[in-house]
Amino acid sequence: MALLNATDVRERYLRLRDEAGPEVTVVAATKYVPLEQLGVLAEAGVEVVGENRAQDLAAKHARYGDAFRWHFIGHLQSNKVKVVNPLCELVHSLDSESAARKLTVPALLEVNLSGEASKSGVAPESVGSWLERFPGIRGLMTMPPLADDPEASRPGFRRLAELARAHGLAELSMGTSQDWRVAVEEGATLIRVGSTLFG
Repeated sequence: MALLNATDVRERYLRLRDEAGPEVTVVAATKYVPLEQLGVLAEAGVEVVGENRAQDLAAKHARYGDAFRWHFIGHLQSNKVKVVNPLCELVHSLDSESAARKLTVPALLEVNLSGEASKSGVAPESVGSWLERFPGIRGLMTMPPLADDPEASRPGFRRLAELARAHGLAELSMGTSQDWRVAVEEGATLIRVGSTLFG
């Protein structure tokens, strides 16, 4: 990744927030942002960061803990929950019962809408039983199949929004740099963006 410039990041961030609207939380996906460059994001006014790996979360939080609100957006293994619990305000990617039993922070349930074996997430028809067993779940998340055309993601986003409404859930984490506009149109309350912010 090229060196980040706080002015450029701030401009992109403010433009993104303005376009997405006040109801949408912009989560800066910092998987590829090195520890030593994270300060640039704080300088740029970024408020919420999302980490994919527990060990990176721990290292970055140790340096910049108070600078951001921290979300966990990667696959959550149950043996990593102890790292995530004290550091994050929200987990986007819950799909393991063993992790759910140990989690003490609110979570979004990751739903595998495409049925792809390579994708994480629970089956749409199992959402109800998850909600009965784990009351800390406050919304849903999905990762649509990769596609060049953002419109290809729309049916999945719409289906996730319908699923959330059917179960009375308010939070929807969907949309990344390639398709966040479509996600917002379909009701996203959180979008996870990296290259859109960092260039």
